[in-house]
Amino acid sequence: MKQSHFLRRSIVVFLFPFFLIPTSSCEQPKKQSSHKTVLHPTLISSGHDVVWGMDFVSPEEMIFSQRNGHIFLLNLKTQKTREVIGTPDVIARGQGGMLDIKIYNDPQKRTWLYMTYAAPVTPQTQTTKLARAILSENTLTQFEQLFMALPAQTTTHHYGSRIAFDQKGHLFFTVGERGQRDLAQDLTTHMGKIIRLHLDGSIPNDNPFYKHASAQKEIWSYGHRNPQGIFFDLTTEKLWAQEHGPRGGDEINLIKPGANYGWPKITYGREYHGPKIGTTHQEGLEQPFYYFVPSIAPSSLYLYRGEKYPMLNNTFLSGALALHHINAVHIESKQESRFLEKQHHRVRHIIEGPDLHLYFSTDGGEIYRLDP
Repeated sequence: MKQSHFLRRSIVVFLFPFFLIPTSSCEQPKKQSSHKTVLHPTLISSGHDVVWGMDFVSPEEMIFSQRNGHIFLLNLKTQKTREVIGTPDVIARGQGGMLDIKIYNDPQKRTWLYMTYAAPVTPQTQTTKLARAILSENTLTQFEQLFMALPAQTTTHHYGSRIAFDQKGHLFFTVGERGQRDLAQDLTTHMGKIIRLHLDGSIPNDNPFYKHASAQKEIWSYGHRNPQGIFFDLTTEKLWAQEHGPRGGDEINLIKPGANYGWPKITYGREYHGPKIGTTHQEGLEQPFYYFVPSIAPSSLYLYRGEKYPMLNNTFLSGALALHHINAVHIESKQESRFLEKQHHRVRHIIEGPDLHLYFSTDGGEIYRLDP
């Protein structure tokens, strides 16, 4: 379905070249390309808190979450917003708050909004929760809490919490290790894991640890640090995730059921004060598909397969929170590219709209459309 052109704000249009740069990853740096193209980031909306998650309710209407706990609908024609009523209580402290949101339209033509968020458990502790509700106009009804990560922690960072659907009745979402790194290897906890559930929150009996006596049955993979990106590729039916390393060692991983991705036993990162953490290889632990040294602090993950941006076809896209740019890694050549490097805010989330345009949000409370 094609969408009519959105209204532009003519006073806020930037032009930045698309530069290819060498990379320090597990692959040797690829030859730089002399090709340059220009992308036009057109401002769609601004003046918000950190825009953590985005999705589309219809071709004309976007829904987005703010980390401070609010969710809004944005009319792309009028650029007016409406706040969504009925959102849960969140703890907007540190890296916590209202996190990812995803729309799912069921066979009964109901529009479900799935959401992950940081929620208080006791006065001293908080955890990651997953919930869903039916979205009707700008109101949430039939609210259901589907999952709560155990055990609750006193720390207020490394929540993870991106959501992906496989279109076969399952959802995947990420849970960070909350700064308690050894929990990523502990199957009795949900910290540092990727979780797989049915859409109603029940646990699939073919999950890899379903019959494991002491493991949490929701676990799909483990050994993750702070995964803030997840993407299910419907073309190949492969699940991908992206996570923050410490000082270096951000990773893109091909996720396999039951696999251990190594944190903190193996990593290409270092302690923030300098020393190495563990080693880089260990038998039985998965190597990353791609890693970044130094860190870019990646947020969200989208595998673009399209013709509107031919230079980005078959490319992983993510925001870079550390270096304020959009990062691209080609899935076949593993050539890394960076663009919009003069963006003044951290790029938080990237999605593709029904009009086939790419959209991105920033921690400065802005939403942009990329025009090729």
